[in-house]
Amino acid sequence: MFALVDKSDNSITRMLNGNRGITIDDNQYPRAIFSLWSEAERNAINIYAVTIDTSKRKDEKWYTNTNITYSFGSGKVTGSYGDATAKPHADTKWTQSEIDDGKAPEGADTDTVKVEGLKTILIRNVKSQAEDELNRTDWYITRKAEKDTAIPSAITTHRNAVRSKQDSMETAITNASDTPALETLHAYTKQEDGTYTRPLGEIPTL
Repeated sequence: MFALVDKSDNSITRMLNGNRGITIDDNQYPRAIFSLWSEAERNAINIYAVTIDTSKRKDEKWYTNTNITYSFGSGKVTGSYGDATAKPHADTKWTQSEIDDGKAPEGADTDTVKVEGLKTILIRNVKSQAEDELNRTDWYITRKAEKDTAIPSAITTHRNAVRSKQDSMETAITNASDTPALETLHAYTKQEDGTYTRPLGEIPTL
């Protein structure tokens, strides 16, 4: 990406993709200038390559990033993010004033969830993972009920482990104080044996 700069006030007058020619002060330039000209040659007609500063950009699973703003200084154009906003970790509920103003759905009260927080979403994911894993061995339970065939002890142990881990994962998520704490729970780190683990752990699998 490139930018056309007005040197009179160092403002950026136009953002350029470099996929078409451009007219500057009645002079026409082909799109080849973006691929064949040197940076110095482009700078001479006030076109600069854009560098994106991602130092403030955060994982969009946990944060809402700002739009990029562009500025010219020290002979270069930089696109920068502002401070990211953490996504709500708790559910947002309808307020009484919103209900009174008719903004809430019919029948909603102050306990009705307006927007689900990250905790609700993450706990639902854990429940789904545990359910999927238990479904793999449900046929042992069905066979036991229908034919009184004993359930192997290893299967019983595994199913108990799944439920136990589900409980501990949900508790950890519930007890997280804020969004950065939730992010830390889910952050993987590489171990000496080459595997990756996270503080939250995983639902055990057969």
